[in-house]
Amino acid sequence: MKRSLPILGATLLAAALLVPQPAHALTAAEPETAFDDFVDVFWDDSANYFFTYSDHQIHPEHAHGPQGGLYTDYWWEAQLWETVMDVYERTGSTDARQMIDDIYDGFQTQYPDFRDNDWNDDIGWWARGAIRAYELTGDVEYRDDAIEMFDFIAQYADTIYGGGIWWKNVDIGDGERNEKNVATNATAVYTAMRIYAATGDVSYRDQARSIFSWLDANFYVSGKLRDHIEGTGQFVDWDWTYNQGNYAGAALEMYLDSGDPAELSRAVAAVDWAVANLTSSGTFLFEGVDDTGGFKAILTRNIRALIDEAGQTQYEQLLTDNATQAANHLNSAGIGAYDWTAPAPELGTTAIQSLAAAASVAVMSQATPDGYTGPVEGTRVYEAENTERSGVISESGQSGYSGRGYIGGWIGDGTGATFHVNVASAGTYELQFHYAAAAGVASRALTVNGATTPLSFPATSGWGDWQTRAVTVSLDEGYNRVDLRVDSAAGGANYVNLDRMTVAD
Repeated sequence: MKRSLPILGATLLAAALLVPQPAHALTAAEPETAFDDFVDVFWDDSANYFFTYSDHQIHPEHAHGPQGGLYTDYWWEAQLWETVMDVYERTGSTDARQMIDDIYDGFQTQYPDFRDNDWNDDIGWWARGAIRAYELTGDVEYRDDAIEMFDFIAQYADTIYGGGIWWKNVDIGDGERNEKNVATNATAVYTAMRIYAATGDVSYRDQARSIFSWLDANFYVSGKLRDHIEGTGQFVDWDWTYNQGNYAGAALEMYLDSGDPAELSRAVAAVDWAVANLTSSGTFLFEGVDDTGGFKAILTRNIRALIDEAGQTQYEQLLTDNATQAANHLNSAGIGAYDWTAPAPELGTTAIQSLAAAASVAVMSQATPDGYTGPVEGTRVYEAENTERSGVISESGQSGYSGRGYIGGWIGDGTGATFHVNVASAGTYELQFHYAAAAGVASRALTVNGATTPLSFPATSGWGDWQTRAVTVSLDEGYNRVDLRVDSAAGGANYVNLDRMTVAD
C-alpha cells in the first residue's frame, strides 16, 4: 500500500449531499442486493477485475493499477476480494462463490509473479485472502499460494527496531526510506496462524508469536495502536481504524491459540478505543479517500470475528448500527461512498472509488439485521476532531476536552467543519457546542441544511475554560448537514477551539 497521509480536507460531496436519496434499510436481503449493485457498477467480467472508479475512467488522483489505473491496484483488489468473501461467508451467494475464483484468476493474469511488488503489506493482504479462500472453498491452491506469499515477506523480518517485518522489500534496513508498521505485521500474524491451523506446521505459530510479541510491546498503548516506526527508532502515531482492527484480529488469533484472556482483552481494548475515539455519534468515521476509504471494513471484519470466534456479542448492535447507516445512505444505484453517515453522491455527479463503495457492502454482510428500518441517531455526540474539516487543525494541548482532542486554528474565510447529523424524527433540537474562546468573542456562520445564521461564541477566561454555546434549530427526519464556518461577510473574527457538538431534544 502506498501510504495515504491523514486527510482532513473539505467535503468532496457538497453538491450531492442534499439530493433526495432512495430509502434503504439493513434487511436480510440487503447484503446480497448491495453486493449485486456493487458488481453491476464496478466488476469487469471480461478482465475478471474491478474498476477503480464507478465511471470506468482513469483519474490522475489515483492512477494506480493495471492499464494505468483503470483497474484497482494490487492492494485494493485484495480488499475487494475479502469483501466478496464476506458476502459469501454470510449469505452463501453462488455469485460470490464464483467470484472468489474469478478475482484470483484476474489477479494472477495482471500480476503473474506476486513478487513484482515492493510493498510487503500488499503481498501480505493477498496471503491473508488466500488462506481465507482456502478455508471457505477447500481449494489447496489457495493454501499453497498463501504459504508461498507469507514465506516471501517473512524473510524481511530482522532485529532492527527489535523485530518485525519491513514494510517494503526494498531499502531493507534504511529507516529513512522504509519502516515497520502495524499494517504489515498484524496481517502477517493472522496469516501465519491460519497457515498453522491448515498445515500443523508449528514454525508458523512460532513466527506469529514472535511478531505479535514485538508488535504488542512496541505499538499497543492502552488500546491505541501506533502506526509505524522509522528513522533511528521514532514512532509515528496516526489514528486509523485500519490499525485498530488489524491488531485486534492478530490478538484474537493469539487468544484462540493460547486461551490467554490477556490477549483477548487486548483485542477488545483495541476495538473499544476505536469506538471511543474513531466514531461520529457511534458510526465509524470518514477517514478520507483513496486507501483510507476502505479502512473501516478492516475494523468491522475483525469485530465480526471477535463476535463469532470469541463471543464478544457486545459489538453486535454496533455492527448492525454501522451497517444500517451504510444502507440508509446508499445512492439510487445502491452504491455507498466514503462516509456512512451521509448520503452517497449520485454516480452522475461524482465518480466513486470502488474501495470505499466496497466497505459499505462489507459491513452490511458482516452485520446482523435487527428489523429496524429508520435513521440511526447513535450517541448524538459529534467530536469536532472527527468531523469533515476544511482549513482546520486538530489539537490536544489544553485539558478538559473529550475524545482525542479538539479543532482550532480556523480563522481564514470559509474554514470550518461539517457535521453529518441523523435524527429519527423531524423537529426542534438544541445544538450544544463545547468550546473555548480565550481571544475574545468569536463569530461563525452556522448553516443547517442550507439555511445560514450567524452564531457568536462568548469569550472564555482561558483556552482551558470550556463552555457550552447552545442554539435551537429545526432538523429533518433522517439526514441533516450542519456546517460551522468562518464567514467574513457575517463578521467572522477571533479564534475558537471546538471540542464537540451534542444534539439534544
